[in-house]
Amino acid sequence: MASASRWARRLVPLALLLVWLGIGGTLGPYAGKLGEVSTNDRASFLPQSAESTRALEAQKAFNQSQAVPAIVVWTVADGRVTPQQQADATRRLAALGGTGGVAGAPSPAFPSQDGEALQAVVPLKPDLGDELPAVLRDVREAAERVPGTAVQLAGPAASQADLSGAFAGIDGLLVGVALGAVLLILLLVYRSVLLPFVIITSAVLALGLACAVVYALADQGVVRIDGQVQGILSILVIGAATDYALLLAARFREEVAARPDRTRAAQAAVRRSLGAITASAATVVLALLALLISDLTNNRALGPVGAIGIVCAVLSTLTFLPAILVLLGRAAYWPARPRRADSAAEGHGIWTRVASLVDRSPRRVWVCTAVVLTALAAFSPTLSSKGVPLDEIFVNDAPSVAAQEALGRHFPAGSGNPAVIIADAGQAARVTAVAEDTDGVASAEAVGRPGRPGAGDPLVVDGRVRVDATLEDAADSDAAKQTIHRLRDRLDTLSGADALVGGYTAQQYDTQETAAHDRTLIVPVVLAIILLILVLLLRSVLLPILLVATVALNFLATLGVSALVFRHAFGFSGTDASVPLYGFVFLVALGVDYNIFLMSRVREETIAHGARKGVLRGLTTTGGVITSAGVVLAATFAALIVIPLAFLAQIAFIVAFGVLLDTLVVRSLLVPALAIDIGPRGWWPSSLSRADGPQG
Repeated sequence: MASASRWARRLVPLALLLVWLGIGGTLGPYAGKLGEVSTNDRASFLPQSAESTRALEAQKAFNQSQAVPAIVVWTVADGRVTPQQQADATRRLAALGGTGGVAGAPSPAFPSQDGEALQAVVPLKPDLGDELPAVLRDVREAAERVPGTAVQLAGPAASQADLSGAFAGIDGLLVGVALGAVLLILLLVYRSVLLPFVIITSAVLALGLACAVVYALADQGVVRIDGQVQGILSILVIGAATDYALLLAARFREEVAARPDRTRAAQAAVRRSLGAITASAATVVLALLALLISDLTNNRALGPVGAIGIVCAVLSTLTFLPAILVLLGRAAYWPARPRRADSAAEGHGIWTRVASLVDRSPRRVWVCTAVVLTALAAFSPTLSSKGVPLDEIFVNDAPSVAAQEALGRHFPAGSGNPAVIIADAGQAARVTAVAEDTDGVASAEAVGRPGRPGAGDPLVVDGRVRVDATLEDAADSDAAKQTIHRLRDRLDTLSGADALVGGYTAQQYDTQETAAHDRTLIVPVVLAIILLILVLLLRSVLLPILLVATVALNFLATLGVSALVFRHAFGFSGTDASVPLYGFVFLVALGVDYNIFLMSRVREETIAHGARKGVLRGLTTTGGVITSAGVVLAATFAALIVIPLAFLAQIAFIVAFGVLLDTLVVRSLLVPALAIDIGPRGWWPSSLSRADGPQG
């Protein structure tokens, strides 16, 4: 019987290892296939109930070919555009009509008011995918045959090509940089040959499983992903899987040092870290799922995808990692030697000195720390989240951005991105007149039948007409958004028009308004979820409330620092409307992990050693592993900067800086100092609040 049990203890880890290797071999390749089921069409991620979204749906009836426009801009260095150049530009583009990826006849080239530039629109097929860069190259080559001019491509097609190029490194470069950073940190911190590779393997297997599940769901239309969601999924899984693995590996190191049976050591390690790992994962999963109540489609897309990634990270940590640790035993930490928990708690390392500092003057420590964090948080209202202008979307210089700037210098600043008005056909003339008379609108014209002037013979579809209003200001400017607001107000008073105002600027305006509404709705929900999980885990009320307050303060302090760094160091005028919410969900949900790791250990030590000593022992025994986990997570999110998009760069800074601030200041100083100063009553209403000695 004993022999059978011994064989079972050996075979179960081996079986788990083989299952995970099979998962890795079979499903791993899906990590490089998510691009096949992702879309970078920003129209797919608009607010569901917004007016601009309804206008976009109505607009489809007028775009029967569903073409994606590429705007060709010719400029001359000196002098004015000649009639010959204008005729030549029209003729060169006309030859492209109906060929390759061109959906129809390009528009004639027409000059700017200053006479120094030409503009024409080439309609491209909407489903070109990877062929889009080649089609744009053909358009450029045709346009460059006009002598004496410089050619640039702007418009949705050019922007889409640049965006796809920016996301091209997601499958390989981003994951490679993130894993490389994690491996380097683990090698430096743990000075072990095998353990870093074991942890990296656990993270890679979790990522492969997550990508396979997401791929299957996206392929069936259950979830929607784009390049941003894909990149965040990779970083989230690698970071979370590494954090959970570090916690379990640290616990196994303590257990295997105390007992010779590696199987029982692994069982004890899983049992004692299970609560902290599952509570931390539940916090992140539920916080991400809270995004489902958002009206922004990209927020709702991230919620379930991120939650799937976290679940896969937990599965890998609690099954694959214990199995391989059982098989390796103490060799996993070679050449280092596993140490018992008592030796870690009673040593003379840096965390013993930190614990001594907190123990000497807990009130002074937490007051000073709170004052510094509050001072930083005071700058948080200065972080503008009204969206970023077009020239700040890409971190590096993007050709479509330069082309749009050239377009704005010679044509009305809103050229190429008009406000699109869908209205009742019987009110077409009045709608056009009201639009033209609106402050901030340069011109307005009804879209006509092919080959006919719009004003005289507008195209009518299902009793509706489309009016394009060119704005005086750049389509991504605050002034243009205010023009949209005025235009809507005026058209709403036009009886019988039933007008909808959409287009790029309206979409940006609606996204900004929806994001602000989402923050006021989702932030309290996430905080309530975290508070509930902490109450259930720690079986107290006061300490969970204080922990939630500390992570919220850490978030506000991070936003304050970000406001200063973005403007004065990075040159960003603001952030995308969704950045604060993403930063909050990631930083608060992931940041509270470290408090969960700390306080679950503090509770365990408090039961055996009393409240004050329990805090000090908990801080000392978990200090190294939590700090390592924080540094790893910060480095993982920092890897997002390899994707040259301002949105991801801003998320990378907020989460990386916030995690380090939380790990090194909040969890190391503020929380333990508060716990010591409050004493046993912080554990109310549990029995730990009634005595400061060891609990039976």
